[in-house]
Amino acid sequence: MAGTAGPEPGADGGEGVFERHRRLLFAVAYDMLGSVHDAEDCVQEAWLGWHRADRGAVGEPRAYLVRAVTNRALNKVRSAKARRETYIGPWLPEPLGAAPDAAERAERAEEVSYALLVVLETLGPVERAVFVLREVFGLPHAEIAAAVDRSEQAVRQIAHRARAHVRERRPRYAPDDAERRRLTERFLAASLQGDVAGLKALLAEDAQLVTDGGGKRKAALRPILGAAKFARFAASIGPGYTHLRFEEAVVGGEPAGLLRGPDGGVEAMLVAEFSEGLITRMLVLRNPDKLAGFRTSAAGRGDAARS
Repeated sequence: MAGTAGPEPGADGGEGVFERHRRLLFAVAYDMLGSVHDAEDCVQEAWLGWHRADRGAVGEPRAYLVRAVTNRALNKVRSAKARRETYIGPWLPEPLGAAPDAAERAERAEEVSYALLVVLETLGPVERAVFVLREVFGLPHAEIAAAVDRSEQAVRQIAHRARAHVRERRPRYAPDDAERRRLTERFLAASLQGDVAGLKALLAEDAQLVTDGGGKRKAALRPILGAAKFARFAASIGPGYTHLRFEEAVVGGEPAGLLRGPDGGVEAMLVAEFSEGLITRMLVLRNPDKLAGFRTSAAGRGDAARS
């Protein structure tokens, strides 16, 4: 597993130990928070705490640092939930791909897909922490118990509940890349044409559309449920975006689509979930604050969205 502890160097004030675990710490915080900025804050706070600590009394630096960053992330999760009560419209996680060097820092974050991050939002703070530490990073129950200040038996029970909760809500069908691309391109083409019937043919009856504009870009203020409503909404706004071009991307180890404007900036990120050849949920991130980290492409890069 990433971040195995080693002997603390005597000459660097513990910096070498912390740097050895920085990727692990960032990944834990990000998977718990779904925010690159908040995860970076947690790591920075853990770094400052590490420098103030009596490191000579720390027997297991990795366990100590994971506990420190987990405690900070738990505090941020609680405050973030309060902030999201005033957030305009649905809240979607910030994609890890939006951080220029995130792939280098989050050594194992590719194991958590963007869609799974959305599911993790439905867990309570401690449940999410236990799920991330156990299911993603494989930490022992005893170590997790110390990190979340619970008994080992309680952690086992929490882990069982969290696994069942996630299993019920995560996508059960993953199309191959060719099918995913074909369905996504058909969806975009039908949207751009305002083709309600064409869209409905691509959607499961209980399909959901979730859009996050953060009050800064046009988006639905609540999830749109059902194929008919989904298709009508997509067809009503699609013709206004014919100037955008589609580009394939990988976000959190999962295929996604980017819609870029004429200047190369990302106007939207799309992540689709499928079942038996139909779209069951479309996540559309439009909040510019969460898209700003995507690099601007050269003019003409990517596949043009065709009508």
